Amino acid sequence: MRKYGWSSFRDLVLKNPANPDAVDQQDSHINDGDENDVRGNWTNKREYILSMIGYAVGLGNVWRFPYLTYKNGGAAFLIPYFIMLVVAGIPLFFLESSFGQFCSQGPIYAWRAVPILQGVGFSMLVVNSLVSIYYNVIIAYSLFYMFASFQSPLPWSSCLSWVDTNCNITTTGPCSVYICINTANSTRENDTCSPSTTTVIPTQSPSEQYWDQVVLQRSSGLDETGSIVWRLALCLLLAMSILAAAVIKGIKSSGKVVYFTATFPYVVILILVIRGVTLEGAADGIQFYIGSQSNFSKLAEAEVWKDAATQTFYSLSIGWGGVMTLASYNKFHNNIFLDSFVVTLANAGTSVFAGFAIFSILGHMAYVYGKNIGEVAEDGFGLVFIVYPDALSKLPIAPLWSVLFFFMLFTLGLDSQFAGIEVITTCLIDGFPKILQSRRTLITLVTCVVIFLLGLPCVTQAGIYWVTLMDQFVASWVLLVIVLVEIIGISYIYGGNRFIEDIEMMIGNKSFSFWLWWRACWFFITPCLIAVSVVLVWSLATFVPPSYGTVEFPAWGLALGWCMAVFCIVWIPIVAVYKLIRAEGNALQRLQSVCRPSEEWHPYLEIHRGERYSEEHCCHKNTVNQSDADTNVISNSWL
Repeated sequence: MRKYGWSSFRDLVLKNPANPDAVDQQDSHINDGDENDVRGNWTNKREYILSMIGYAVGLGNVWRFPYLTYKNGGAAFLIPYFIMLVVAGIPLFFLESSFGQFCSQGPIYAWRAVPILQGVGFSMLVVNSLVSIYYNVIIAYSLFYMFASFQSPLPWSSCLSWVDTNCNITTTGPCSVYICINTANSTRENDTCSPSTTTVIPTQSPSEQYWDQVVLQRSSGLDETGSIVWRLALCLLLAMSILAAAVIKGIKSSGKVVYFTATFPYVVILILVIRGVTLEGAADGIQFYIGSQSNFSKLAEAEVWKDAATQTFYSLSIGWGGVMTLASYNKFHNNIFLDSFVVTLANAGTSVFAGFAIFSILGHMAYVYGKNIGEVAEDGFGLVFIVYPDALSKLPIAPLWSVLFFFMLFTLGLDSQFAGIEVITTCLIDGFPKILQSRRTLITLVTCVVIFLLGLPCVTQAGIYWVTLMDQFVASWVLLVIVLVEIIGISYIYGGNRFIEDIEMMIGNKSFSFWLWWRACWFFITPCLIAVSVVLVWSLATFVPPSYGTVEFPAWGLALGWCMAVFCIVWIPIVAVYKLIRAEGNALQRLQSVCRPSEEWHPYLEIHRGERYSEEHCCHKNTVNQSDADTNVISNSWL
């Protein structure tokens, strides 16, 4: 294969992707051994598996799962979590992976299978783009802390010159110790104060003040934007530059980087576990995590099952478009069934394993402070940027452990961002192959620059409020809506049985008993779990306006958050209406035509289309589909 430069972009002219033999192999993301010489394929199976694991295993496995386990009964939480993984996580992951691999298209053009629902693909693209903006900012936070860790002692280990008078080294969390000022202006520290004679000022730990005053330089609220925090902006630029260099040639370059970025976190987690269990108090932390402190009565609470289900969707990145995109670069006959099991189980195992690293060290922190684990355990930003740094500062050779931890967070975030950028570039290139296929490098660079610029408001003094707002409104119940429409569209409109036949074209014929479980999940269990059970309904019914700590968002901020959420899912009805308007015939005929696969829906390469998708069979297939549209639910019965 010839290497290309900028001048070769002008000379490369792509022909119809339906005829790949006519395409000039000149782009750097194509290898001579690729089965698909237009879009390219993964160099080998290892790169795909590592990329998938890196995409699925992210920051949520470290800062969200351990806390949810502790909060919802310890080991008892693992029961609903693994049940949700089996009945929802694995089936949906298998469904999205198969969908992308079959047609070798990204999340937008894969919906040629059900044209009326092509808006689902646009919604996935929008969600992925918005998440990529603030997720890259979280990577910048990790870089900031990693660089700051090259100091001894760690700058957040005590009340140094940068703190204010509210700093207290005995504080383990926000507002856990108070400074009481009486009328004579004398002060004392106590856990309680008499409001009639004193003014109560909540104190902060050095790590919390470092997070607020040094890293974020946090303003009073969303209304006060303040200036750009230049050190965070430089970390954001560095993160975006590293990301751009890793994905510059698509899967051909990111597939090489994941050999390190997808495996290094496991090395660090193992080191932290070994170090953590040797510390005093570690046993108490593990007991709180999944030991004798487990509370199985929690299983009777709907909130526990909701947390288990949402964590399953969140950690596997279902509904974001990345699973479908990465699978679209597989070879047609790749065993996607086995891959789905490997990735989902690796993701779940990582979550459980990471909990031991987190809680063994939190147990030591509680021991040092003489506190209960519940008083130091937090989730989200509070865990990884306040509580855990504080815990690391108490260890011997603290800078070493801190550097390792935050570099691990950096690699975890970077892996997830690989797929995020790939979703955007793949959707663009799939939509305009003749123009953009030979300009992948340029498209990637432009995408990274745009995401960097859009991320700048998130590194202002009000940046953490924007990050929280986007995380709460975009990466939440919006994904459940997208996934619900996705599984209904594939199972009931496209046809679950037809979809199973498509999968068998890739992995070979399977017995009826083999597909019985997947039919049960795709037709009944999984959609009912999302639509009727505690997942979607409970999330909406118990919605609480998001806030950052004690700082509430203004009304206009909440309105903007809802606008972002609506903007993510409004593409589903908009595209559906557009497709109906463009269709021909009366209302029923229009509906039927947009609910059956388009002529462009088929395996990407002609050699894989077989009799079912051959051009000679096309007219007959369309006739059958139109007839089946009237009896769709009956014909696609799981029985």
